[in-house]
Amino acid sequence: MKKALLMAAALLLAPMAATAADYKEGVHYTVINEGPATSKPEITEFFSFFCGHCYNFSKTVVPKIEKTLPEGVTFNQAHVEFIGREMGTEMSRAFAIAHQLNVEKKIEHAIFTAIHDAKQRFTSQNDIRMVFIANGVDGKDFDAAANSFMVNAQMSKMKRDTENAKLSGVPALVVNGKYRVETGSIKSYDELLDIAYYLTTVDK
Repeated sequence: MKKALLMAAALLLAPMAATAADYKEGVHYTVINEGPATSKPEITEFFSFFCGHCYNFSKTVVPKIEKTLPEGVTFNQAHVEFIGREMGTEMSRAFAIAHQLNVEKKIEHAIFTAIHDAKQRFTSQNDIRMVFIANGVDGKDFDAAANSFMVNAQMSKMKRDTENAKLSGVPALVVNGKYRVETGSIKSYDELLDIAYYLTTVDK
């Protein structure tokens, strides 16, 4: 009986092991950094508020990541500036402000829905400021954070990380600051997460 149970367990684990072994550099992922990986395993989602696919990703995939993230792995998000012309930079600032004020979830949802559901056109930082105020953020708090050292530092890091990742589109996942998951090779979001979770273990 014990032998049968062990064999059944081995059969259950075998497909997972085979799948992980089948993930190949240059096909399922690309090494973007030949140096060391991050000190702790992490997955970073790069996105833009102007990207419809990113809006869908935020509703369907990000909640799943947050529920299934392996123990010890951190999930981060970074807004890219290369979509939306001059407002791309302002939206990166908005995301950094929301992070500093601890209202990321509320503001992320509000900006996504304003752009993609309400079809609101953002043309200035004041348009963004009004969204924050409508969602309970004091205007003075927004103003204080907007040009703060911490917000500027986060914007610089997101821009640097975007350039290092050599992204051609979003949403995109980068693992351990070293591996970019190649979405062209996947058949589902579940496979995307399988690859990302597998890559968190590569440098252990």
